[in-house]
Amino acid sequence: MNTPRLFRKARWSLVIAAALSAVACGGGQDGVGLGDGQTEDPVVIDFPIAYVRRPIPVDDNGDALQVDVRNVLRFNVGAELFVRDRASPSTPDTNITEAVTQGLGDIRDVDISNDGTKVLFAMRAQFIEGADEEDQPTWNIWEYDIPTDTLRRIITSNITAEAGHDIAPHFLPDGRIVFSSTRQRRSVAILLDEGKPQYPALDEDRNEPAFVLHRMDADGLNIEQLSYNQSHDYDPVVVSDGRIVYSRWDHAGPNNAIHLYRMNPDGSGVELLYGSESHDTGTGAAEVHFLGPRELPEGGVAALLRPFAGTGEGGNVVSIDTDNYINNTQPNVANIGVLSGPAQTPTTVNDVLTADDEPSPGGRFSAVYPLQDGTNRIMVSWSPCRLTDGMSILACTDERLADPNLVEAAPLFGIWIYDRDQNTQLPIVVPEEGFQFSEIVAAEERTNPPLILDGTNDFTLDADLRDEGAGVIHIRSVYDVNGVDVSAAGIATLSDPMQVTAAERPARFVRFWKPVSMPDEEILDIEGFAFGVTQAFGMREIVGYADVEPDGSVMAKVPANVALSFQILDANGRAISGSHNNWLQVVPGEYRECGGCHNANSGQSHGRSDAFNAINAGATADGQPFPNTNPAIFADFGETMAEARIRVSCSTNNCAALDPSLDIIFDDVWTDPAQRAVDASFAYRYQDLSVPLPVDAACVTNWTSLCRSVVQYEESMHPLWALSRTAISDQNILDVAGNVIDSCIGCHAPVDAAGMAMVPASQLDLTDGVSDIDPDHFKAYRELLSGDNEQEVNANGILVDRQIEVGLDPNGIPILETVPVGASMNAGTANGSGQFFNRFDVGGTHAGYLTPAELKLVSEWLDGGAQYYNNPFEAPQD
Repeated sequence: MNTPRLFRKARWSLVIAAALSAVACGGGQDGVGLGDGQTEDPVVIDFPIAYVRRPIPVDDNGDALQVDVRNVLRFNVGAELFVRDRASPSTPDTNITEAVTQGLGDIRDVDISNDGTKVLFAMRAQFIEGADEEDQPTWNIWEYDIPTDTLRRIITSNITAEAGHDIAPHFLPDGRIVFSSTRQRRSVAILLDEGKPQYPALDEDRNEPAFVLHRMDADGLNIEQLSYNQSHDYDPVVVSDGRIVYSRWDHAGPNNAIHLYRMNPDGSGVELLYGSESHDTGTGAAEVHFLGPRELPEGGVAALLRPFAGTGEGGNVVSIDTDNYINNTQPNVANIGVLSGPAQTPTTVNDVLTADDEPSPGGRFSAVYPLQDGTNRIMVSWSPCRLTDGMSILACTDERLADPNLVEAAPLFGIWIYDRDQNTQLPIVVPEEGFQFSEIVAAEERTNPPLILDGTNDFTLDADLRDEGAGVIHIRSVYDVNGVDVSAAGIATLSDPMQVTAAERPARFVRFWKPVSMPDEEILDIEGFAFGVTQAFGMREIVGYADVEPDGSVMAKVPANVALSFQILDANGRAISGSHNNWLQVVPGEYRECGGCHNANSGQSHGRSDAFNAINAGATADGQPFPNTNPAIFADFGETMAEARIRVSCSTNNCAALDPSLDIIFDDVWTDPAQRAVDASFAYRYQDLSVPLPVDAACVTNWTSLCRSVVQYEESMHPLWALSRTAISDQNILDVAGNVIDSCIGCHAPVDAAGMAMVPASQLDLTDGVSDIDPDHFKAYRELLSGDNEQEVNANGILVDRQIEVGLDPNGIPILETVPVGASMNAGTANGSGQFFNRFDVGGTHAGYLTPAELKLVSEWLDGGAQYYNNPFEAPQD
């Protein structure tokens, strides 16, 4: 572990007067001064404050480290928590953690109770010199009681406290504590239910355990996991409506950004709050992220806007109108056509740059705490702009900023109070060279938010969902994309069986995915080959399929307490949309509804409930069937077809229609047989396979929240090519010995029945053997998914790569090159693998060779990413 050493005193020193002088310069442009008419030592806030003082982390050369905010599990030795009775530079402070840390610990994430009496924070006890990371003390949640001057660790048991890293605590309205932790309590328990070892999953960069939100009682008991992101959820804060707002590192699929999310205190109602399409709002459209949200008195939140790394842990403080906006220029549905942005504005007049390649004239901020005392003031951790020539520290001026011989100096973060009405700022804690003062809170009394009770979002039609460990997802229409009906015929037409048959509807099924949690290398050293031709999709498990009703609506039971994604499928069970690249979750019993889907390239978000009005208005009258549909399914006003079907099922058949399946099954329940013949039923069933099933047999007939389909190449895919098939033998294809070929490898092989070399049919070798591209893969796997060279049998009867002449070198000697052959399959898309599937279509050269169940198996494997293994514990280890 590379633990930053304690900061060494620089060769130069800067007296406090010089520091204040640098602040007063304000970068030579629009900086802010110390405030006209103020006394030298004003009493700024007449109640206690708490803050952290830590050494600026440096490398072995003494240069300041550029900390990446995605690297949460860090240990910056030497931090302490201080408390002052009043927010005045002359008020003495008290180190309240020194007795525990002995100067060798770390402190972070300071918060305070709404009554102003208790300071919450995360502390890591004494650093153990020479010990590995796993042997260092963990981050724990601590509480300091101001009136009684007492310090206690929230979790009293050493065993429990050391079972995970706990950071970012915040009081809930009922006195419980929400915090971020690597414990992953429920996720670890579910791993055991899945037959895997228990371990905290790594983030999607596989760098460190994912920190996700938990809650516990004030005495540290009853720890519960709230969020199931596959990367970090942190910086939670409870806002005035009782919900938790927090920063989420969204890293599913192509995503790699930190947005603001919100949830209820029981983990239900998780949704994007702000910023997924606003990461180009830094200086000069630089990429920035949203950290450390705090509610503003006027509504909305203040947040730190900064890149992942490169700005000395600083950025700009922005005020974000999250009440009316979802992105910087995207208002919520109530304000479309009324507001156009920007939603986020600098909270101060400081000329702060958020790019990471140049000094910031107005300095930089590292924390913000809005006061709720009616004065429109905020407390901030702020460093002035400073330059250095290697020997001296200089305040920033226009002339110096233009000097290429000067570079940005180490930051000098102190604690300041900023008056947003007067645009003045005053020092509270004077900065100190080599140290950072940050994470400031004030012990002011604030209104306690309302308590949102657990189970507020429960699904009322099925009381057993909580016991089953499941919830319900309802999509009003998959044809609703960013509030627009994208179906060619229109939702109303598609909903009418007398106008459109099932075969004519583009969207037929939904496939729900669960990501596979990745262990660290101490538990399992996962090599890249285990993922297959690409690691972009991670490893995935299928948790079930559900119908898309004629109006595009979907309602299905899904497993609770796991991360989920989904794809929309056609009648063949192949995706017609990409995976939903933001992890969904439900808590047991929860009902989640969304209006529709979104276009990932539209520049707009659809992940918030008030983003757009759902265009599928549902039934227009109570007690009536949808037009020209089966009268047995009657509708209540506003119900989608999925809602009506599930409600009728719950009243007559114990909600059986709510259960997903690991098979794809279609039965026409909507056509009125009195008006026309119902559409033909069909099913693609695992039980019809002749290869090892990728799912427990019990799940095929009885879905539960623990059912998983784990499709792996060697186990379930590769055996397909060697199966004897009547459909092939009926074609009377003969080998060189006159025998009927009855399997794929009869033609797709490098040798004939007599053992003589031959060119595999279509240049595709599906036989056993080791790949020449990756020896950890079967040859057939790489033949299907990787480009290769065209082959021929040479004059010596040897199968070789074919070469063609492409020119002559200067000596007149022919230049030869191999002839490339494209892959038959495309990982991540079955419908994009037409070179393979087209042969099996009606009229294709291979029609009937693979069964519908086998084609479904290949389709779901390809749509999921064509992984070699989807269970990391079955991949071979060195």
